[in-house]
This record gives sequence, C-alpha cells and structure tokens, in this order.
Amino acid sequence: MKHPVLDERQPAHHRLSLVYRVGAGLMGIGFVIFGMFGLFSNIGFFGTGNNAVIGLNSNGALSWLSIAVGLLLFAGMLKGGHFASNLNLVLGVLFVLSGFVNLAILRTGLNFLNFRIQNVIFSFVVGLVLLAFGTYGRFSGRLPHDNPYWRARHPRTALGMTAREREVERRRLELNDALVRERELKERAEREREAREREEEERGRHRAA
Repeated sequence: MKHPVLDERQPAHHRLSLVYRVGAGLMGIGFVIFGMFGLFSNIGFFGTGNNAVIGLNSNGALSWLSIAVGLLLFAGMLKGGHFASNLNLVLGVLFVLSGFVNLAILRTGLNFLNFRIQNVIFSFVVGLVLLAFGTYGRFSGRLPHDNPYWRARHPRTALGMTAREREVERRRLELNDALVRERELKERAEREREAREREEEERGRHRAA
C-alpha cells in the first residue's frame, strides 16, 4: 500500500495532521520538562536509590534520554503529517515494550535507568497515549471516504470516487453559471422595464404640458 502524503490544505488531511502534531508536541513538552528537572537535581548519571522527580524516579541517564525523546517528538510536531503519525506509533510501541522490559529487570542490576513501579506504569500510559494519537484516523472500519488512509487502501474505489466528485463539481459549476446568467437576464429585463416606464412617464408629462 502506498503511504498517503497529507496535504494540509485539504480539511480532512489538516485535521489528521493537527492531531498528530498536538500529540507529539504535548508529549514532547512533558518529556523535556521531566528531563530538565532531573538534570537540575544533580542526580548521578547511573545513580540509584529514591531520586524522585515530579513523582517519578530518575537519574542522569533517564533525564538525558527523556530530553532526547522530547526533542524527537518536537521534530515530529514540526514535520507533521504521516511522519508525525508514524513517530507517535513507533514511540508508543517502544514505550509499551519498555514497560514490560523494565518491569522484568526492576529489582536487578540491569536497572540502569533507576526505574520504579511508578515509572513502569508511566511508561505503559505514555505508550498507550502515543499509540492513540498515532493511530487516529488510520485504523478503523468506518473511516470516511475523504480520509487519505482509506483512499490509499482502496485506490480503485477512490479513483472512481474522484472521477465522480469531479463530475459533480463540474455540474455544480455549470448550474451555478446558469443561475448567474438567469439572474443577470432578470436584472437586465427589470432595468429595461424601469427604463420604459420612465420614458412613458416622461412622454406623458410632455403631452400634459
């Protein structure tokens, strides 16, 4: 299937891209803020222990990783379109997988990012939110026919619909032109009638004089 290119000048495309941009931007802001607070807390790069930052455990490595992810999401927000959707999807899957992996190594020496159970829950939640933003308008059995992803999956049907839409638009323009011409003819006839009435009034005044 050919991936659609979202043309934000079209209303349906613009609405989808806006959702992808908003999702990436909001999540990016959250990650950057979390990472900056972690850095300002002067926690060791691979520090362990109860180093709470905004309710989540952290260390220097997790702070820098959070900032990097936040900046990547900002890039997705600026790019928008299919790129932002895919970025939200990929990162959503990675965060869900990260939740499972970090849950498994939570009490081992492999817990380099100093995760605690609240971090694991947060990872699952963030992953699901990113997946929700990334899949918006893409995977549903009832997508509208002007949806670019529906059109990409049904190119023949979409091509036929496009031809019909062009024919409908052509007829609409023809009807509009006909209405304009009819209105112009009525206005011209009205002006001519008014001119005749004024001329007859003028002749009547001359005869009376």
